[in-house]
Parts: sequence; structure tokens; C-alpha cells
Amino acid sequence: MLFLASLIYFLGPTRSYWAGSFLPGPFSGDLRDAQFPWNALCFGTAPEPLKLAVFSKSWPTAAAAPGGMERHAPPRSTGPSQPAATRSTSSPPPSDRAARRAADLREGSLHVHFAANDHGSRERVSLPHWRAKDVADVAVTWHGIWYENMHSKLFQELLWGSEGSHQVGGLEEAMPRLVDEIKFFKSYKQHICISKSAGEVLVNIYQLPQRNVHVILNGVDDTKFVPDPESGARFRRKHNVPTNVSLVMGVAGRLVRDKGHPLLHEAFSTVAQRHPGTLLLIAGSGPWSRRYAELGPNVMVLGPLEPNELSGFYNAIDVFVNPTLRPQGLDLTLIEAMHCGKPVLAPNFPSITGTVVLNEGFGYTFSPNVKSLVEAMESAVRDGPRGLQRKGKACKEHAASMFTASKMASAYERFFLCMKNAGYCHYPLPTDC
Repeated sequence: MLFLASLIYFLGPTRSYWAGSFLPGPFSGDLRDAQFPWNALCFGTAPEPLKLAVFSKSWPTAAAAPGGMERHAPPRSTGPSQPAATRSTSSPPPSDRAARRAADLREGSLHVHFAANDHGSRERVSLPHWRAKDVADVAVTWHGIWYENMHSKLFQELLWGSEGSHQVGGLEEAMPRLVDEIKFFKSYKQHICISKSAGEVLVNIYQLPQRNVHVILNGVDDTKFVPDPESGARFRRKHNVPTNVSLVMGVAGRLVRDKGHPLLHEAFSTVAQRHPGTLLLIAGSGPWSRRYAELGPNVMVLGPLEPNELSGFYNAIDVFVNPTLRPQGLDLTLIEAMHCGKPVLAPNFPSITGTVVLNEGFGYTFSPNVKSLVEAMESAVRDGPRGLQRKGKACKEHAASMFTASKMASAYERFFLCMKNAGYCHYPLPTDC
């Protein structure tokens, strides 16, 4: 049996290990030598079923909301060929453990078993390294590490460290924990990264062998997130979005500080004064919802949306804004917006510029400070709806080529087959498309 431990998100250094385009030319050879995301390839139907044990820190037990770590787990556990037997173990919140342990989920060949994971690990991982180091067939997917945490704390300290009410702290703890983490990463044999920059970190900083580091990008259900102007118009009418606005910017997710909402709040207050026809549409909940409401009629706080409203939300806006201060891998909200044909405005973190916003044709990037964010937002205002539509079309094509749940699941499936039998590591096989 093969094991997949789905763990935490990350950021890479500036030197591009996977330089250039995703797939500069036709590829043939050993997939373990691929220096690009596996999503760029077209894999055929799996020649045999797989039995997998998947360990995840969380699993969606209710309707999905924008963002959320648990949304990454199911697509990795079910693939195009539906494995013969799949078992997934996860840890629900402490308050729900007793109830959910008695109510395991079964969906066809998928069996989700909820179990406590109170092992006291500093790594905050689903499968501790001391349990994994002696198991041969273990692969981990990293969704965030202390290298990322250190950068996040640094950005926040630079923004707010001088303000008494915004002391960030924790920077002095980040380096020792990073060193400790680098030491135990070698306990896991195969490492799957969710962005190109992630591979740079593991190879260049964590010093893992190149052949043990692979890139499989996140994906979403592209049948649910599609360009649909009519659904966008319905969404605007339902939520009473003013008809006289010239441009609508949207943001979705948890409205908390490390997601960059103090930064967006200050930047948009400037943009709204200079461009009064611009509206900010906010989907989500958190401490900053009340402060956004203080900005007046240029801001609408919708609160959390039902999952079936998310596609309508993306279709109702002209550009999607992600102000996060966490240099994480691939934010699903960015990918969902791109699938709906919307350009994105996001920080210039390596994980974003190297995988999502590859160039200005896909949207806008900014340094994590107010001045740079204002400049990026004003660039979007100058481009206007028509310019944004052109960028949105490019985003849709890019997302469809790389960020679909089926491409991600197919890549994971081939990766597991490669672990099981080296013959499947060759590409292309006669069954590949």
C-alpha cells in the first residue's frame, strides 16, 4: 500500500529552479526527472487500480467556503479511474471528534475515517516524521512550512511592527524552527510541491535530492467554476449591487490580518477617493468586516456565501483581489476566479508569479505594502472592463490547461503508479494521450 501525507503551504527563493515555461517542448523520459509541473502532461487511463492510505489534517465535513485547507484533500484521494480502495484518515476539530469518529464517511470506494491526531508534534503534520521514516512508500504534499511562516512574519513586521497595537512577534522563534524542520524533512522520501517555487525551496534551501521533489499543482472543479455573465448579473441583482458603478473588485475568504485585509482596507480607501465609481465586493467573514463597512458606499460586505453562490460571485466582479501576506502555494480562490474568466490582483510572491500570474497578461502583482497595492489597483482601473476581460480570457485558458481537479488527480494517480512500479515512470506510455 502507498501512503500520502497531506501536510502544510510554501514559498520559494528568487532563483528559478524550474526556469522558463511549464513545458518548453515535447517531453519524453523519466517523470522523476521532470523539471515542470506534472499537470502539463496528458496521462491516459490508469492500467491498474490503486489502494491508497491518505492522511490529512482536515477533511470537509460541511459545505465548502472560500479558502480552507480541507478543500485540498478530496481531489487528491479520488482520481479519474476511481481507485479500488481508498482510505483517508483525518483529524476533525476537537469539539467534533467524538461525534465524527462514530460517523465515518463512505462514498463508493472512498472510506474517510476520522481519528484524533494528538501526537504533540511541533511540525503540525498529519503523519509525524518519526512514524514515516521507516516506511518505504511514503509521499508528502506540503501546504506550508516554517520558511513561509518566517516570510509572513517578516512582511507583517515591516508593515505594522512599529505600531504598538500591531506587534507581530515570533520572528526570533522562526529561524530555530526552520532549522529543525529542514533536519526532519529528509525522513520523508518523496515530496510533492504545489507550486514551482516550492520545488526551489526543497531543492535549494532544504537540500533534498532533485529526484525526490515533484510539482503537482492544485486544481478545482472546472465544471462548477465557469464564465457565466448571466449568473454574475443575477448575483448583482440579488445582492443589490449598484448599477452605476464603473468597476467592481472582489475579495473572498477569511477577513483576518494575515490575509492582508488591513493592507487592502487602507489601499482601497485611497482608490475609492480617487476613483469613486469603483466598488469593492467582499465575500467572507472575520474581524475586518466591520471596518470595511466603515469605508462607506464604495464597499459591500456580503458575509459568507453558500458554495453554489461562489461562481456567481466571481462572475459578478471585474477583477479578483487577493491581498494575502502569507506567501503560500496556490490559493484556490485565485484559481476559481481564473476559471470564471477573471484576471487576478495578487502579491508578487514567487509562488504566485512563478505559477499563477506568469506575466501581466494574467493580471497584476504588487509588493506587500500599501503604495504598491494602490498602484496595482489603479492599473486595473485604467485598463477598465474591456482590458480586464482580455486578461480574464487569458486567465481562463491558463487555468483550464493547468489548474483542474481532473489534471491534478490524474497526475497524482500516475505519481503513485510510478512509486509502485518504475515502469510507470516512463512518459509517454502507449496509453497516454
